[in-house]
Amino acid sequence: MVAIIIVIFIFSVIILMHEAGHLLAAKKVGIDVEVFSLGMGKRLFGIKRGGTDYRVSLFPFGGYIKMAGEDPQEAKGLANEFFSKPVGHRFWVIFAGAFTNYIFAFILFSVIFMVGVPTLSNEVGQVLNGYPAEKAGILTGDKIISINGKEIKYWEDIVGNIKADYKNEKPLIFGIIRKDEPREIPVVPKVSTVKNIFGQTISQPLIGVAPASKIIAVSYNPFQSVYYAGKKLLELTFLTYKGIWLLITGGLPVKDSVSGPIGIAYLMKQAAALGIIPLLVITAHVSMALGIFNLLPFPVLDGGHIIFLGIEKLRRKPLSIKVQEIITQIAVAILIAFAVFVSWQDVLKFTPIGKKAVNSTVLKEKVEVPVGK
Repeated sequence: MVAIIIVIFIFSVIILMHEAGHLLAAKKVGIDVEVFSLGMGKRLFGIKRGGTDYRVSLFPFGGYIKMAGEDPQEAKGLANEFFSKPVGHRFWVIFAGAFTNYIFAFILFSVIFMVGVPTLSNEVGQVLNGYPAEKAGILTGDKIISINGKEIKYWEDIVGNIKADYKNEKPLIFGIIRKDEPREIPVVPKVSTVKNIFGQTISQPLIGVAPASKIIAVSYNPFQSVYYAGKKLLELTFLTYKGIWLLITGGLPVKDSVSGPIGIAYLMKQAAALGIIPLLVITAHVSMALGIFNLLPFPVLDGGHIIFLGIEKLRRKPLSIKVQEIITQIAVAILIAFAVFVSWQDVLKFTPIGKKAVNSTVLKEKVEVPVGK
């Protein structure tokens, strides 16, 4: 029950940050914001300030804002309405929601790097049989402190340096500490085909070692934390857009590569059980992803509204309300179908109902397999 409350709270915070971005931008350009709601449904209580009803609503999930004249059919042409503002102002109001999610993710990553990032140590926990590390004499318990003279502090350094320094079957010189005694061991990596984070088959040099289950918290000063937070955010942004491109071009299966609210809630629940830092990490990831997703050029999403604004700018007049409604209705139908599909896949992957269904299918297949002659 506690985990469910935590998940609902985090989702609400992320969505409220998004809506707060719209709110601040709207007020900045002189658009009246009639409602800023924590939660959905019937108003429970609230307070009015500056013409805005800041309220708490019945269903404590997410939130929304209502701007004056945001519905073209209800707009009266007043100066304080959304559609009375120039295209540039409306662009910033729409863009601000996703941008705020992105900034929120950046702030969270900065805090994480200051408090301490959970990181695998440089200690070898397992040496795989038949791989170069075993043949070269690396043992479980060895601490890898350098590769080709480059300092190694954490396990991710080992992976990165092997990939960066390996060339033409030449040995890499591993500096290790074994029982407090330093030594150097030459290792020639073996190029193997592996799956990357996108499920694609790639060639990669491997030596056949796995990390020890020792997690250390690595913290940085505020300036370093801001730098590493920005670097991390850019890396994740690149990977996210690459993943989206692969989904569009068929390079990734949608069935196995996309999660909706159920899958995200499951991951948040798992992270919450591990502690505050893992929970902050997943929150930062989700906030960043929400910002990126909302800017996709698809009607209904903020990115779709921005496309409409671009068309309006080029035509010097907006598309007719009827055309926008038709496009929006088609987009809503597609989005609902996609959401149902993704949610069902999440049910199969993350819930007891789904696991039971999968097990039943596997059992049925086993029963129906004919016995050989």
